[in-house]
Formats: sequence, C-alpha cells, structure tokens
Amino acid sequence: MKKISLFLTAIIICTGAFSSKKDLKEFFDPARLAEVGVYYYPEHWEESQWERDIAKIKELGFTFIHYGEFAWAMFEPTEGVYDFAWMDRAVEIANKYGLKVIMCTPIATPPVWLTREHPDILIKREDGTTWDHGARQHPSSSSDYFREYALKLVDAMARHYGRDSRIWGWQLDNEPRTALDYNEGSHKRFRVWLKNKYGTIENLNKAWSTAFWSQVYSDWDQINVPQMNGLFTNNHMILDFQIFSSDEIASFLDEQTALIRRYNGGEQWITTNYIPAYEEGHLRKSKELDFHTYTRYMVYGENFGIGRKGYRLGHVERIAMANDFFRPIDGVYGVMELQPGQVNWGQINPQPLSGAMRLWLWHVFAGEAEFICTYRFRQPIYGTELYHYGIVGPDGVTVTNGGEEYRQFIEELELLRKKYNPAKTENPEGYEGRRTAILYNYENTLGMEHNKQTTEWNTLGHIEKYYNALKKFNAPVDIIDESGDFSKYKVMVAPAYQQLDRDLVARWEDYVQNGGNLVLTARSGHKNRNAQLWEAPFGEPIYKLIGAKIDFYDLLLPHTPDNVVMDGKKYP
Repeated sequence: MKKISLFLTAIIICTGAFSSKKDLKEFFDPARLAEVGVYYYPEHWEESQWERDIAKIKELGFTFIHYGEFAWAMFEPTEGVYDFAWMDRAVEIANKYGLKVIMCTPIATPPVWLTREHPDILIKREDGTTWDHGARQHPSSSSDYFREYALKLVDAMARHYGRDSRIWGWQLDNEPRTALDYNEGSHKRFRVWLKNKYGTIENLNKAWSTAFWSQVYSDWDQINVPQMNGLFTNNHMILDFQIFSSDEIASFLDEQTALIRRYNGGEQWITTNYIPAYEEGHLRKSKELDFHTYTRYMVYGENFGIGRKGYRLGHVERIAMANDFFRPIDGVYGVMELQPGQVNWGQINPQPLSGAMRLWLWHVFAGEAEFICTYRFRQPIYGTELYHYGIVGPDGVTVTNGGEEYRQFIEELELLRKKYNPAKTENPEGYEGRRTAILYNYENTLGMEHNKQTTEWNTLGHIEKYYNALKKFNAPVDIIDESGDFSKYKVMVAPAYQQLDRDLVARWEDYVQNGGNLVLTARSGHKNRNAQLWEAPFGEPIYKLIGAKIDFYDLLLPHTPDNVVMDGKKYP
C-alpha cells in the first residue's frame, strides 16, 4: 500500500505544472464542419490485412481512425513489460493514408495476470458475488490496486504517444459508468469521501437523520456502503453512496487526463465516451477533460420509436437530447460511437430502416458536433459481438448498407464544405431568440427515483415531456446545470426540481426579476440538498416565486384518472 500511495502522490505533484488546456478551437477547423471516423482493432486481424483495411477506410472518406481501447493485454503482456511496437505499425499505416488517430486507454479490460494476482480489483456485487475475468468494465475504480496499475499503463502510453503528432486525441476508458462496488476498498474510500464532505461525524448524523430508527454513528469506521436493496435502508445514505460512486469515476478520469497532459503539453485533446445515462452524475463531473463525447445506439429492439416501424428508427429525442446535454458542458462535443447497422446485444436485434444511419448522422451534425465516429469498421468473426454490423462485413471487403450510408453522408458533407462562409456562422436571430434552458441536477433524479411515492413516477420521462414540447416549438435547447449562466436564456424550465437550497431560489428570483421566464413543475422545492423535507409547509422556499402555497400533494391510481378544477375549468 505504501508503494501505491507514493506512486499516486508522485502523479499529483508532477501534473500541476502541465495542467493547462489548449484552446479547443485550435483542434477543429470550422471550415471542415465535422470530421468522420471509425473504430478499428488491429489486434483482431492478421497484420497482413491491416493496410488493405486502412486503405479502404480512407477510400470511403473517413478522416480519422480509433485504436486501442481494449488492448491492455497486448500493450502490457506481463507486469511492467510494455509492447507498443505493434501499435506503432498500425499508427504508421494510418498516417500513410492521411488518417488522424484517436488513441485510447484500455483500462476497461485488465489482463488476466492482474485479475488473478489481485482479484480484489474486481467489482463485488451487493449479494457478495464477484465479477471475474472474461468480461469488460469488471474492475472497480474504488480499488487502489487497480488505480495504481491502470495509471502505470496510462503513464507508459502517454510517455510513448504524448508527443506523437500523428495522435489527434485521446479517449479514456470505454463508456465509463457508475458501478456500485461492495469490496473493502469501496468501504474505505466511501468513509474518506464522507469525512471530506461532512468534516465531523456529528454533521453526517444530522445530514443522514440517523436519530431516526437508532442509526447514529460515533466513528467513521462504523460506516459501510449501504445495501441498495435492503428493506427501508436510509435514503440519505443511499443518495451519498450514489454520488460517491459517480465521483469515483470522475476522479479516475481526471487522474488519467492529468497524466497524459503531463507529457503532451495540451497538444492532443482528451475526452471519454459516455453513455447518456443522465441519472449518473459523472457525466458532468470530470473537470480535467477537454470536452465530452457520447455513445448512441438507436435500434436494438427495446426502443419502439413512433409508429408501426418506429422500432427500426429509434426515438427521435435520443440523439437530440444527447446533443443538447453534452454541447453546453464545454461548448464542444463529439459522438464517439454511432450505430453503423444491426447490433447483437439487444433482446431482439432488428435491421434499422433504410436511410436511418444517414438520418442519425445528419441529426448529430445539426447539434453542432465536431466529429462523428462509428463503431466499427469490420464486423467481428469471433468474440461477444458476433452479428454486430460494421462498415464492412466479416470478409473485411464488402461494404454494408450502413457503410454505404456513411459514404453518402461523407460525400454530402464535402459538398457543404464548399459552401462554408466564415462570415455567416451564426444562427438566425429568431431561432436563437427561442433558445431555452432546461435546468438539470442528477441528484434530484437519484433522490426521486429512490423515493418515488408512486410507481407511475418517472423522473427522466417527466423531463422529456418538457423537452419534447420545446422541440415541437422549434426551440433550441441547452440542458444546463447550476454552474450555467441563467441570464443567457429568456425561458428556463426546471422540471421536478425537488432538492434545492435558498441560494438557488434567490438566483431564480433574480432571474425572474430581470425578465426571465421560469417554469417550475410538480415536486419542485419539497426538499433541501440532503433530501430532507423543510421544517416548513411543503415547498415553502418557492412560495414567493409561484405566488401560491402548497396545501398537500395527491397521487392517483393509474386506473382512476381524475380532474383538477381551476377558474371553473376542469383539466385532466
């Protein structure tokens, strides 16, 4: 453990002087409008085929290639012994054909020598069972051992590629997501996190309301991570554990970013590809990333869209809402994985509608993405993703229907580039005049989803009702958090903003007094930031804003709809 702490301390000390970020506009030429790229796994194919495949990628019009995200065992076949020669050859072939390279840190798939030497790096479920080698995203970011070994690999990769001009940028991990881990390391790090948040055990007892049901703690070591499925487990404790778990992902990404920037001096951009799971707070927490990207699959048999064949197209808001969530974070975003055709991991895996891929590409483009990458170039012939389409089929040569649609989009994009006018890059005034903010805080979602009060409640579904209505008004939408500038928007919707403090209410009041239009909805203002009811009438902090008071709330059964009456009119 001493070795680990010294290694991590060295990273923290060394990165401070290298933490500056380059202006993102220098990475992306606005006249290019957007770049289009594709995933390729050289380690999956005979090296004799690499040049043929990469030449085909160039021929189809792609301008960048994506390498390395699951290749830890190839980069480090035995502990401390690194092999980058094979990847160097793949990078050089890409460079030969004028393709920029996105390099990835492959920490989602640790090698077997690591998982066998330190099985405690594997996530332990609440029921006590542990994930094992043979999957992906099975290690825990709350394991100090895992962080040590992963950061050593990132350090070696950054030393090797950080000053390589052929590397355009970096993707960290793959689809990082919050994992609820019950290993001893998670218990220990949770206690440290709580101590940093609350300072004293007395403050924690107050925030968690531990006087209720005799839950009072007298020492930090008495606290374990909570049982999420336990009967009547303390809701305040669960909320903190969920926030801690998302912080673990964010801090791990920031540690990797700082390491890479130590070597590249900010000359290569750094991002990661998030699944748009908006209830998981790590999507906005990483402070060191240059910008954020997302992954989006539209057709997988469980998302029915609109109309009889909507399942072949996917819900329209899935791309739009992701665009509007990720773009405002840094002002720059990309899509790292966009579906190229049929997938294999859904409950039912239908073919997308003809033209669907091209439609999705233009939908992403309309959201102002800097680049779009598709997963993947070749359909695999082995492994877990058999039947997952690529730009070419399993023979490595035949272009799929999706591949043809990507080719068509790239050709159409080239026509647009010829029309680019740097003097006319602003949206029309009337369109921008409708720009609306949706204020979102994932802690509200966590709090409400764990204490719904009714099976009919769906927090994200509630937010989508307002989002979809705004889109029907042809209103551009920015989904922002409380760090955003409210004054930029004539209208701001804060759907189901259940947990707040009086400072936020004061900001809302200033916003309204300065001409802003604030829309509050059901469940707003009931609780403080610790998810406790106010020692006051329901929602009392927002009474001045709404010009009313709340006497009570009611919840109807789904088979007994009813009406409310206002000014003599009935509303369902």
